[in-house]
Amino acid sequence: MPVERTIESIVVAGAGLAGATAARTLRAEGFSGRITLIGAELHHPYLRPPLSKEYLLGKAGEEAVAVAPEAWYAENDVDLRLGVQVASIDPHQRTIQLSSGDSVGYGALLLATGAQPRHIPLPGSTLDGVTTFRTLDDSRRLRERLSQGGQDVVMIGSGWIGMELAAAASTYGNRVTLLGLEDIPLAAAIGPELGSFFRSLHEANGVQFRLGATAAGLLGGESGRVTAVVTGSGEALPADVVVIAVGVAPDTTLAEQAGLALDNGILTDAALRTSNADIFAAGDVANALHPFTGRHHRSEHWANALNGGKVAARSMLGQDAALDTIPYFYTDQYDVSMEYSGFPTLAEGTEPVIRGSLSGREFIAFWQHEGRVVAGMNVNVPRTQKAIKALISSRTTIRASRLADPGVPLDQLLADD
Repeated sequence: MPVERTIESIVVAGAGLAGATAARTLRAEGFSGRITLIGAELHHPYLRPPLSKEYLLGKAGEEAVAVAPEAWYAENDVDLRLGVQVASIDPHQRTIQLSSGDSVGYGALLLATGAQPRHIPLPGSTLDGVTTFRTLDDSRRLRERLSQGGQDVVMIGSGWIGMELAAAASTYGNRVTLLGLEDIPLAAAIGPELGSFFRSLHEANGVQFRLGATAAGLLGGESGRVTAVVTGSGEALPADVVVIAVGVAPDTTLAEQAGLALDNGILTDAALRTSNADIFAAGDVANALHPFTGRHHRSEHWANALNGGKVAARSMLGQDAALDTIPYFYTDQYDVSMEYSGFPTLAEGTEPVIRGSLSGREFIAFWQHEGRVVAGMNVNVPRTQKAIKALISSRTTIRASRLADPGVPLDQLLADD
């Protein structure tokens, strides 16, 4: 049950989508107390998905990535502190210490510290032209380089970010090689059949793959710029630009220091409460109990940050709130637009049921667990996610033959089978 509380001050550590959405929700719910929103970057809160898609490709400006207009924070009396970090938490005194030396008290604290790119200790990783990818500044720099075209670009990492960046680099007219540990890109996320679909899509656009492969080091010239990536097999791949995109790790430093329960992120209940009654967590860093599955799930996608910020705000105010939405994400690569809803952990190891044509690049894939749909992905078949989420939420057993039959409308799949 939610705890009725009267709070005069709420602190949000992390000014990304989850943190900024929490601040907006607090004001929308009528909270009139002090809100302190703390961000390590100098930018106002922004959305991350466009950074590897339309913003990187120059199809959208910075106004398209803003969570809210810059004036909103002052107009709504939100104390937005940029370029500073929470250095420590004193959960007993309910205070935080900032890197600036300031101390701020809180009635409730939201940890929305997100995640940090994983680093590979490669020789030559500090050469000019080598970067990880996470921030608006990263995207700005990469867009400036890629937009020149005609360069050798090596992506280290065959996950969603690596594939999106490879698509952008190729679209700009660069020579792109993607290096990945998996034998098939994205296989861990969506299985070998659909991973092969995305590989073929990239190969049709000129991307070369080195898979089941590792990077052993980076070579540079006298100017200090990268010139090649050396693979574990000894092959030297020419490189003017190298992006290391091997995933992220939840930033749990503050939570660990505060003695919170951790397991692949900060453990929370469905209301996003941590093991400390006054501290909540949302976004990439939160490993939240999901009412649908009865399991903890940590999601690094924007929909989770958006919905989590809203739930955390309402929970901090003592309202009855739970993060019970079906996880969702999307990707755009070349002329392919994909949306995915569901629980990858439940779909893991199962063969998808395909409705439509992979070769025609228009299809829906369903994953089932014990005959029930637990995840669904549409490729170039828009306006289907509402029906897919309804199938998942229904927990109804559905024959695979009906899922695969394009003659059965999605909204009729819940009819008597």
